[in-house]
Amino acid sequence: MRYGRTDSRGFTLIELMIVVVIIGILAALAIPRFMQTTTKTKQGEAKLILKQIYVNQRTYRQQSMNNSYYMPGGAASAATPNALNAIWIEIMNDAKYTYTIAGAANTFTATATANIDDDVAVDTWTMNQAGILINTINDVTAVN
Repeated sequence: MRYGRTDSRGFTLIELMIVVVIIGILAALAIPRFMQTTTKTKQGEAKLILKQIYVNQRTYRQQSMNNSYYMPGGAASAATPNALNAIWIEIMNDAKYTYTIAGAANTFTATATANIDDDVAVDTWTMNQAGILINTINDVTAVN
């Protein structure tokens, strides 16, 4: 009979639990940051389309007979992608935002709205005829 030290291989339960706790802490720190980053990326769609609306509205006004901006009858979204065809903008099928244009002959305000992270806050961006882009409600930092 052999008494004495046995040759054990592997990890103890304590060592495995410490690794699991460390992974849990890292995940708790990383997941919210990842969600915030993906939400900010989605906001890029609104910025890009609103900039297109601004540029194309200026072009439309220069080409129009009465020197006025285009005022669509309804909102443009993934469900109604051709609502802004008169100013050469088509909304893609996977668009997150809904785009509206309001104003008069010499002014306009284009608005993009969407709930991009499934909370109660609705992300809202506006751009006017002067090209000023404003994030009136930021869904990334909004308090729920």
